[in-house]
Amino acid sequence: MPHLTTTDTPLSATGAERLGFGVPGYAHPLVAPVEWAELTRPGTPLHWVVLNVAEGPGDRPDPHCLEAAGRLRNAGVRVLGHLDMAHGSRVFGDLVRDAQHFVDWYQTDGFLVDRCPTERADLAQVRRTTATLDAVLDGGHLVLGHGSHPYPGYAEAADQLVTFSGPWAEYRWSQVAEWTAEYPPERFVHFVHGVPRTHLEEAFRIARWQGAGTIFFTDRGGRGGGRGQIRPFETLPGYWDEIVSQIGRGVSE
Repeated sequence: MPHLTTTDTPLSATGAERLGFGVPGYAHPLVAPVEWAELTRPGTPLHWVVLNVAEGPGDRPDPHCLEAAGRLRNAGVRVLGHLDMAHGSRVFGDLVRDAQHFVDWYQTDGFLVDRCPTERADLAQVRRTTATLDAVLDGGHLVLGHGSHPYPGYAEAADQLVTFSGPWAEYRWSQVAEWTAEYPPERFVHFVHGVPRTHLEEAFRIARWQGAGTIFFTDRGGRGGGRGQIRPFETLPGYWDEIVSQIGRGVSE
């Protein structure tokens, strides 16, 4: 697989050597038109954006999502399809079918494999999945959405790992797994919601200390997730302009 790296010659998985955004997936373009429009703003430090049509690619091509994905790709932004592994319980054939639909319908550049297992016992299954997804993509960018630190072997199964996804109240006291120090920051992603504006600098420091190269911080709070509800990562942070400016010019130590 092309995703394997060595600690002797670390490669940038994101295509960028500095801190940047990975957008977990805004709400549907009809519900969040401002959010999707902001992603094509010149100079926005984006590593990638996740497209989640309907907890996956949906049953058929969605013209609004086609348009949004097309604008991003024309702007040079990497678009990833959202796949749900359901902590290892997802039927393999269904996952691969969704992946093929994302590629056929939306020409995605890779995938975020959400709710990915973290235990050593599941590693062989996940490696089989990422090898198949790599074949579907014929190369491309794979992100494993663990949400916490997995067994170290997962680092060799994809380009990036989401090693934190959750609220600021947990993030500010979180600790990094020692094994992550063997890899460059470009390999790790942090998603944090409920970050107050007054604690943005602290959140940036934690991301640097823990070795994350791709982040998404938002002041939106709560898990949400019920039908018709907007989850915290599906809308624009209230301090979007400020955080884009800080990351775009490089966050000071």
